[in-house]
This record gives sequence, structure tokens and C-alpha cells, in this order.
Amino acid sequence: MLQSVRHKLSSSRALRIVTAARDEFARHGFDGARVDQIARRAGVNKQLLFYYFHSKRGLFDAALTSGGAEFEEALAQLGSRDGRPLDRLRATLEAQFDFLATHADLVTLLTQGGRSGTRPFAPAIKRLVVLLAEGQGLGQVRDDVDPHLAAAQALVLMVAYLGLEPLITASAPPLGADEPALRERWKEAAVRLVLQGVTAR
Repeated sequence: MLQSVRHKLSSSRALRIVTAARDEFARHGFDGARVDQIARRAGVNKQLLFYYFHSKRGLFDAALTSGGAEFEEALAQLGSRDGRPLDRLRATLEAQFDFLATHADLVTLLTQGGRSGTRPFAPAIKRLVVLLAEGQGLGQVRDDVDPHLAAAQALVLMVAYLGLEPLITASAPPLGADEPALRERWKEAAVRLVLQGVTAR
């Protein structure tokens, strides 16, 4: 699926369609998004849109997959494999939060992703799993930690907060008074929570 989408995005028209679709799905959800509006904003007709993506669901999958690819490309910029696994885990978690915090449309799409057959989180989860498993091999991460579960929980801490931020701040007024520092505080607390939960004593 990812290779197919990347191939399609080599076309400037397909890229415009996916860009318009990401915005439309983020604003209106899958059910409320209108294909004719996506086509209009992309400057193409609906026939071309369906030629590339076949259906509304195919278009949603492409939008989600392209966002997931951007997410993974951003994480790939972390580069170096030097240092303790727990230090690299911290850097990776912080980078994941920072990326998601500046891509609100992707956060919204990810919260709707259950209706998609794509796996946009898979590369990000795998990256965390590898670091956790490496840490276990060196005795730095607890042996009883399930790396897959811990990695998924770490991402949920980020996506759920960013997706529900207005509701959280409205429901807990003392938090809302701390804007714009609240996001940074949440990131630091979430990363600390994950690290404290997995670190071997």
C-alpha cells in the first residue's frame, strides 16, 4: 500500500488530491467529507480522482498512508544509533510528539484510522519496539515489559492528548491556564512516564 501511494504521489495531480483530501477528512471526518469538494480544491474532476484512488475509502487510505510516511521520514532524521537505548528512546518519543503536535490534520486522521486498512503507526511502533528490545538485551529495560504494548501505549499518550486537547483543558481548567506551555509539560510528563515505567531498577 505504501509503495503504491508513493508511486501515485510522483504525479503532481495525485499529490494535490491527497493534500486536499487530508484537509477535508481532518475537517469533516470520513462520513462528512465530500469527494466533489476534494476534487474542486485539488483542481481536478472526480473522474480523475477515482482513476487514482478508486473510491472515497481508497482516498482516505492514501491520505492516511501519506501522513504516516511523512511521520516516518521525520523520525528517520534522528539518524545516529549511538548512545544508550533509553536515551535514544527519549529522543524518539520527543521527536514523535513534536511532529504530531505540528501536524494536527494527521492527528485527526489517525484518530479516525480504525476505518482504514492501512497501518500508519506501524513504522513508529516498530522503531520504539526495537529500542525497547535492545534495552532489554542490555539490562536497561525491565524483562517483564512487552515492547509492542509499551510502544503502542506511548503513542496513545501522544495522539490521545493532541486529539483531545481542547476537551482536556476545558475539563481541567487549571491545565488550560498554563497554555501554551501545557503541550511541552505534557510531552515531558508523558516521556518521563514511559521511561520510568520501562526502566530496569
